[in-house]
Amino acid sequence: MIDLPQLPLFDTAPARTHAAKIWLPKRVVFTPDALDEEFGQQILRRVEAHGLEVELLKSNRITNLRGADTAETYRRAKSTLAVVKAPPSALRLQPTPPSADWQMNLAEGCPAHCQYCYLAGSLSGPPVVRVFANLPQLLENTTQCEQPGRLTSFEVSCYTDVLGIEHLTGSLAECIRYYGQREGARLRFVSKYDHVDSLLCLPHHGHTRARFSLNAEPVVRRLEAGTASLEARLQALRRLALPVAEGGGGYPIGVVLAPIMPIPDWQQHYTHLLDRLAATLDFDCDLTVEFISHRFTPGSKDVLLQWYPNTSLDFDEATRAVKRNKFGGHKYVYQPDDMRTLKEWFYQEWQRRFPQAPIKYWT
Repeated sequence: MIDLPQLPLFDTAPARTHAAKIWLPKRVVFTPDALDEEFGQQILRRVEAHGLEVELLKSNRITNLRGADTAETYRRAKSTLAVVKAPPSALRLQPTPPSADWQMNLAEGCPAHCQYCYLAGSLSGPPVVRVFANLPQLLENTTQCEQPGRLTSFEVSCYTDVLGIEHLTGSLAECIRYYGQREGARLRFVSKYDHVDSLLCLPHHGHTRARFSLNAEPVVRRLEAGTASLEARLQALRRLALPVAEGGGGYPIGVVLAPIMPIPDWQQHYTHLLDRLAATLDFDCDLTVEFISHRFTPGSKDVLLQWYPNTSLDFDEATRAVKRNKFGGHKYVYQPDDMRTLKEWFYQEWQRRFPQAPIKYWT
């Protein structure tokens, strides 16, 4: 559980410009299976280069993650990096529309402290960051999902923030190089971190779309602790999109505007965000956008309120509509009229500024 400053959610403080701090976990553990992997040895060298002490486990079971209460368990897990071998189930890829055709996880768990965290309720147990040491095997396994005559997309950010851990793992760079050689496949990642220097010179060949999660300044400042400021993310997005000849990475880029929330004066705050984005991307680039409104499940609400008991995030089920899935589960989304108002406004404002940048979906 993170100790957050007691500030009003929608204060009018000046925009922040700080970069994200490099995440250096207090505890780093390697399982025996992870150390048997060549890529696991590479991660070990990167971790040691950052001066971190390493605990070599005697078994493949990770212990000592739980504390005396929820708060201590949260702090202990969130400051732990566990390098493991992905289980055989990771080789059975799952579809992940509308973001991509398939999800391919290079890690599970995230070092950030977002109070609406989508991983809450999705991953079981304490929120430790688990990195997969058998990444080359996982990448090669994705070839079975490709179909002749069409591009197949793979999302690697479903269960982690890939840039938040890249300095310790090198996993994202490994993925970018791999998919840069695949004509029939495309890689997608999204991040709230701004550490992009190591990505600029990689041979991606336009096969990786680098996306950043953006939101209104008050939401970023109050609900996304441990991440880069909005301005730092915008500048990182610009650097990745700029042509190589101008010192950039020449990547196709994207914006994931999430989670959209009708906060007080939301049009004003989101107008400022879109204006800043337009000013930042003042050159021709390959840009897309994905709009995701805030939603939660009963399970995720329960977990998040344990992690962040003082959150000012709106979890009032009485003001929401229920959306059910084919498996019998349900989530709480905005009422249809509210959703319609939000969608119409965002579509209009986006198309006015970025007429050539397609909207991938609204959800």
